[in-house]
Amino acid sequence: MTLFKFGSFPLFVIFLLSVILIPGHLNLVNAQQSDKVLVFAAASTTNAIDEIGNLFSKNNYGRFVASFASSSTLAKQIAMGAPANVYISANPKWMSFLDNKGMIEDETRSDILGNRLVLIAPAESDLKLNIQPGFNLLEILGKERIAMGDPEHVPAGIYGKQALTHLGVWEQIAPLVVRAKDVRTALVFVERGETPLGIVYATDAAITDKVGVVGVFPENSHPPIVYQAGIVKGNDSKIARKFLSFLKSSEAEAVFNRYGFFVK
Repeated sequence: MTLFKFGSFPLFVIFLLSVILIPGHLNLVNAQQSDKVLVFAAASTTNAIDEIGNLFSKNNYGRFVASFASSSTLAKQIAMGAPANVYISANPKWMSFLDNKGMIEDETRSDILGNRLVLIAPAESDLKLNIQPGFNLLEILGKERIAMGDPEHVPAGIYGKQALTHLGVWEQIAPLVVRAKDVRTALVFVERGETPLGIVYATDAAITDKVGVVGVFPENSHPPIVYQAGIVKGNDSKIARKFLSFLKSSEAEAVFNRYGFFVK
C-alpha cells in the first residue's frame, strides 16, 4: 500500500493527530473525566464517607472514588499535585495549610462535622475512668504503652496531646506513646491487644466490637473537633460541587448521625 506523505509524516498520521487534538475531542476527554469525583478524606470518616459516596453514585449523580489517610498525609499529597476534587480534613489546621497556598476554591470551605475524643481498651477490659485533671493514667499504664495518632501531624493525635497536656499528664506518659500514622491505625493497635489503651474519636470506637470506651475526654480539655470540607482549586467541576452539596443533604446527615458524628 502506498502512503501519501506531508513532509516526513504519512497523511493518515496527520489525520489521526488532528482528530485527537481538535478542541471537540479535548472536550470529550474532559467530559469523560468529569463524571467522577475523587474525594480525599480523613481516615476517621472512612465508613461514613464510603456509604455516602455509594448513595451519591446510586442516585446517578456521578462516580465516587475516595482515598482515606490522615488529614496531614492527604493535604501534603494535594499540595504536591494529587488530583483530588474534594478534601475533607479532621481539623481546620490542614485545610488552612492548603488554603494558605491558594489551593482551596473560594467560598467552598466549610465546617461539616464534629466529634468527641475517647480513651479505649480491648473489649474484655473492665476498666472505667473518670478523665479529669491529674488522673492516674501513668499508674494505669505501668510499663505498657498507649496508642494514638502521631501528635506531630495526625489530628486525633494533636487533639489527644492537647487534652493530656491540659489535664497535666502528657509529660508523664509521652515516652509510652505509640505514634500511629492515622487514627484508624491506633484503633487497630488496641483491637489486636498490642496496646492496652488508645486515644481515638468516639466514631472510631463505635465501628468495632473489639474495643470499649473506658473514658471520655472533657470537651474543654482540647479545642473543638471540627471537620472541614472544600474543593481543591484547579480540580473544580460540576460533579465536585454536587458532591459537596450532597454532603450536607438529609441523606448524608442520616449516615453521619448513625456513625456518631455531630453534623454542623
